[in-house]
Amino acid sequence: MSTSNIDFVTYCIGNLSRRLGLTQRDVYERLNSSGILEGYIVACYDVLHTFGKEYLMQDLTDYMKEKGVLN
Repeated sequence: MSTSNIDFVTYCIGNLSRRLGLTQRDVYERLNSSGILEGYIVACYDVLHTFGKEYLMQDLTDYMKEKGVLN
């Protein structure tokens, strides 16, 4: 994983944490256990990092709900 990918993952986790009112550890564990972290955020980095913050956070929140790791 490149430094850019690591920075992006950190950015996503931090912003999701603030948006959802969860700890960063909790967000990481939910993303990791559901496969969203590697299978979506890292795998689709080239596209996802071009999205605006609000769109990206909404997309990730919706995907977490779809995967059943967020109500």
